[in-house]
Amino acid sequence: MNRLKDKVAIVTGSTSGIGIGIANLFAAEGAKVVICGRREAKGQEVVDAIVKAGGEASYHFMDITDTDSIEKLFADTAEKYGKIDILVNNAANVALKDGRVDELTLEMWDSIFQSDMRGTFYATKCVIPYMQENENGGSIINIGSMASCGGDLGSTAYACAKAGVDMLTQYTALQYGKQNIRCNCVRPGLIVTPQNDANVPQVLKDIFTSNIMVNRYGCPEDIGHMCVYLASDESSYFTGQVVTVDGGLNAHTPTVAQFKQLSSRTW
Repeated sequence: MNRLKDKVAIVTGSTSGIGIGIANLFAAEGAKVVICGRREAKGQEVVDAIVKAGGEASYHFMDITDTDSIEKLFADTAEKYGKIDILVNNAANVALKDGRVDELTLEMWDSIFQSDMRGTFYATKCVIPYMQENENGGSIINIGSMASCGGDLGSTAYACAKAGVDMLTQYTALQYGKQNIRCNCVRPGLIVTPQNDANVPQVLKDIFTSNIMVNRYGCPEDIGHMCVYLASDESSYFTGQVVTVDGGLNAHTPTVAQFKQLSSRTW
């Protein structure tokens, strides 16, 4: 359980959901984890749970829409721990109202891009100088979304922002790879967390599970395990990749579930 021993990791948006799952597994693998978000009480709960389990963690306030708080996060972390090895860009505001092209206002579009695209870009920009100081560079992991895999009926701005994260991943990997700074993106499928379980309608769960190749929808630890690999030295030859962790949802044509109902392989 020492795959991340002595590494310093920042996981943005780690006061809930997927961020908690990533942070817990990082700490279990020996990383010193910085929990950050806007909710101090929630963040401290995550820190306390990690420490109780034998790990090391601390909380730092960060608002992904506030550049000053992003800069302070990295400066304070480097001062406290002496370096930054890992950044997981997980923070995003999926609760913002979104919809079809004709339904979106410019204000809605800009708000979603500010948190989901602009914030990821600026955190990446800020961490690079710290990683350049490391002999072994560092690993940047962006949390994308399967929404960027193809068109859908809603969530237009969110999907476009996450598609931008996919491309930012590849540009970052290309531009800084020779300095031992790797960058990859993880696209989660349907992830049901303790925080959102009650808000995910059963009909939506049924739609997803009928199209997923395994017998369940995802949990935060599914994303966390992939992030552990990408953060560890095991993935030193792995960069510039966008990996979809969705139970196989996007690995088949969208008619498969319907053909199954008809007991047919073709029409």
